[in-house]
Amino acid sequence: MTFVDEIRPTMRIALHVFEGISLFHLASPLLVFGEVTRLGLAPDWTVAMWSDDGAPVRTTDSVILTDVRGTDYATAADLLIFVSWPNELPEPDESLKVLVRSAHARGAAVAGLCLGAFPVAASGLLDGRAATTHWLHAETLAERYPAVQVSPDPLYIDHGDVLTSAGTASALDACLHIVRRTLGAAAATTIARRAVVAPHREGGQTQYIDKPVSSHQHDSLGETLDWALAHLDQPLDVQSLATHANMSVRHFTRRFKETTGSTPARWVLSCRLDEARHLLETTTWSIEKVACTSGFVSVVTFRQNFVAHYGTTPTSYRTRFSVT
Repeated sequence: MTFVDEIRPTMRIALHVFEGISLFHLASPLLVFGEVTRLGLAPDWTVAMWSDDGAPVRTTDSVILTDVRGTDYATAADLLIFVSWPNELPEPDESLKVLVRSAHARGAAVAGLCLGAFPVAASGLLDGRAATTHWLHAETLAERYPAVQVSPDPLYIDHGDVLTSAGTASALDACLHIVRRTLGAAAATTIARRAVVAPHREGGQTQYIDKPVSSHQHDSLGETLDWALAHLDQPLDVQSLATHANMSVRHFTRRFKETTGSTPARWVLSCRLDEARHLLETTTWSIEKVACTSGFVSVVTFRQNFVAHYGTTPTSYRTRFSVT
């Protein structure tokens, strides 16, 4: 399985839990994937927790999780998720590594959220690949597993069959990303709206922004972002954005990076691709009209960027995710 092959009305998701896990780390996948079923976005998505021995687990909040399955559930899952890992970062048992490799070999996707990247890396699935984790532990991950190309910056990195995400809250972004790539942008947006969170933060966005920005400084930039979203079909180079924000290009670019963790060009491209996906799902417009309305100067440019970001063509995406 990969996250982009087809709409998946049936999905068995296995969340790994352990003694001392935080409820916060469980909250994101339980919320996002649970909403798929509760909102009727897919008829048969099931989510369950499992542990190495199937015994109840006590969380850091002294809550005892009793509805915990054993490894049999994990071995039959379509998506195996390590929602975190003990803070001591122990090396996984060989039996767990074998389970992860076997699940992947039979076609299951594997995800490591936050410190959950450690057991995924230990299994060898990330050798020769890029991965991320909480920025505080990225150096440790790189030292322990030198075959993995560790980057402390992205919110998440998705290879289709294996995904890793940064710390804590970015797990929400990663889970919404999985929904987006398996059920479409409209489904992810519906869940995000219910959870009152941003429907899409690009995976390459910086996970940690060192310099805080005061609220009164954010006003003009926020107005410019809103203006840009309403005018995606118009030229939105950094000069026009800076002019709208009444800033110099240099100051605007620096402020933009400090505030969003992204560059203006990358942010605009991400917004245009999101708009294009929405139009492909919800309209019968021609590819040319979708490209133009989303702000791409040509169909060729649109197709190139779409394939580069999503691994599929606009036409194929529409075939899989159209709700019209």
